[in-house]
Amino acid sequence: MAYGWASTLRQRLDTDVVDSFRRSPVTVVAGVLTSLFFLAALFAPWIAPQDPFDPASLNLLDAFTAPVWREGGSWQFWLGTDDQGRDIFSAILFGLRLSLLVGFASVLFSLVVGVTLGLIAGYVGGMIDSLIMRVADVQLSFPAILIALLINGVARVVLPRASMEDLAVPVLILSIGLSGWVNFARTVRGSTMVEKGKEYVLAARVIGRPTSFIMLRHILPNVTGPILVIATISLAVAILAEATLSFLGVGVPPTQPSLGTLVNVGNNFLFSGEWWMVIFPGATLAILVLAVNLLGDWLRDAL
Repeated sequence: MAYGWASTLRQRLDTDVVDSFRRSPVTVVAGVLTSLFFLAALFAPWIAPQDPFDPASLNLLDAFTAPVWREGGSWQFWLGTDDQGRDIFSAILFGLRLSLLVGFASVLFSLVVGVTLGLIAGYVGGMIDSLIMRVADVQLSFPAILIALLINGVARVVLPRASMEDLAVPVLILSIGLSGWVNFARTVRGSTMVEKGKEYVLAARVIGRPTSFIMLRHILPNVTGPILVIATISLAVAILAEATLSFLGVGVPPTQPSLGTLVNVGNNFLFSGEWWMVIFPGATLAILVLAVNLLGDWLRDAL
């Protein structure tokens, strides 16, 4: 039994994809960094030495403490503190949680909407295909961040002002998600148009399989490769979009800051000498996005 399990595991690992991953040092480093960021975000409440969003744990006398290697630094706040006395290291860990949450949720939303519309457009065709693709073409004529800003602004007007802070994260996920479904839809549509003319789809039609069954059980599994690649790259784009919106002040509220909010706060003190407030969150954001993009490039080549 143990030998059979080990043999199965060995066969799964002995694939072209895993082999290409092991042969690329850059991809391995990107994978390790991405995993570390995910683990740090997941275990932030246990790793962080301070809860930066608990007012009871903050002391204004600790504000503007420099990193430990500079004069006035303290090992208690080894990356320094901000204007409210919040530990920068702890704030980055909790900011990672929110940035990754928004990124993952918005990509998942984009994936569901885009894949569904792409399957329908590619398989059904006709007027439905034309309508979906014309909407996609119109949306592509605007920058994604502008679409997200527009949706975010409309939501702020429609929703009650009192509940806006509680709904800020769902609204942000909706805004970024609706701005990114087009890439999924166009890719899945093209792959579906190729797959629907193959013998296995024609055979499923002949034996009377429902259209929804054919799309979900036969066509969708054969177009997952491009979907995974787009999803990985879209995750980096979504994290950057969230950071941009939060930096502009229309993202998450200051009470639950993400990496973009931390950069926005630190930017106000950049030229007064407290550079660590913006450099460390900004560097974390840049490394995270770069690592995810490198994984996306590897997936594109491997699949």
